[in-house]
Parts: sequence; structure tokens; C-alpha cells
Amino acid sequence: MLPILGRPILELMIERLRRVRLLDEVVIATSTDPSCQVIEELACRLRVGCYRGSEDDVLDRVLQAARSADAGLIVETTGDCPLLDPEVVDRVIEAFQSSQVDYCSNVLERTYPRGMDVQVFPLRVLEEVAGITQDPVDREHVSLYIYEHPERYRLHNVASDLPQKYWDLRLTVDTAEDFALIRTIYEELYPQKPAFGLLDVLELLERRPELVQINRHIQQKPVR
Repeated sequence: MLPILGRPILELMIERLRRVRLLDEVVIATSTDPSCQVIEELACRLRVGCYRGSEDDVLDRVLQAARSADAGLIVETTGDCPLLDPEVVDRVIEAFQSSQVDYCSNVLERTYPRGMDVQVFPLRVLEEVAGITQDPVDREHVSLYIYEHPERYRLHNVASDLPQKYWDLRLTVDTAEDFALIRTIYEELYPQKPAFGLLDVLELLERRPELVQINRHIQQKPVR
């Protein structure tokens, strides 16, 4: 809910998701914790779906959110990625639709900056996983069980054609430094081009390489 240009970063992300051609509906999966009331209010104001479930069992929360929208296919993104490029989302969805797989993403092998993460899988697969594992780590990280079991599920990774120097960029919001970078990017690009994409971001970082240093030292926490 931190503001950039006077708007919560989640609102800016939803604006971007609404430009994804292949999405039918956006549903926010948040928790029942009272602190998340502001998220539900934002969803109502923006007229997007909102499901509130377990704080810790994120798998069930996403599952129930998908059921609430009668979704057959889940396109999972996380609310800390306000630079997510709609074209990247469409590309991963298209790759899933053209492949005979159970799970498709661009995170199995990272060739996109962190913050462009998209995971696509059918509701039926998540329903199956929900009945198989009660491991707290699996329940916290929704699709972890799927891609840790390639012997059971058919997986497909979507690779970018970006130079390798961009693969480890952090374009997500986990820390104050991350937020400072994302805010600067929005302030530089959004006023002139609200629908800016990943290539616009990379061009800005080429012109102002000092920006990359803002959060270069941040290390992502391992899942396990």
C-alpha cells in the first residue's frame, strides 16, 4: 500500500495487469488479518475481485480465490511486483496454452529480472497439490510442490532474449531499497508513458546506471 505518485503500488500493478490481453479477471488473494482491510477496500474501489483467507496457508488462499472467480486457469503473480510487464504475462500464458504441460513459468531458470515473475497452472493441479502436501513451506509457497516434482508434473520454462547482465536485476519490492528504486523508475517513466514496459525500464537503467546500485546488495531469501 506504499504510495508512488500518490497511488498504492498494488493499484499501479493492477493497472498493468488490466493490460494483459489474455486475462479474464484479476482477483487479489489477501489474508483475514485486520491489517489487510485496506487491501479489500482498494479492491472494491478498483472493482476487482478479492478473497481473504489464511495468513500462512497461501496455497489454500490462492485456491479459494481462484474458485471464487470460477477460474479454470490460474495466472499467479505477487503484489510486490509493480513493474510487471503485461507483454511478459501474455507470453507465459501463450506458452502454457501452446504446450501440453501442467505448469509454465519464467522462474524455473531465471532469464528475466526478479519482479517479472509469472506462473501459470490449472486449477485442477492446485487442487491436487492441496490434497497431497501439508508441508508448511509448500503451503506458504503456492506452486513450490509442483515444480519440485517434475516426475509428477510436466513443466515448461519461458526464457527471455535479454542479455545475461539483466537476469539478476531486482525489480521487486521486499525492502526499503527496493521501494526506492521502483519509486524512482515510476517517477521517471510513468508521467510521460504510463504503459511503459520492461524494455523502457532497462533503457532507463542503462542511462542512469547508478540506480541499479540502490538495491544491488539485497539478497533474496531462499525458499527452503
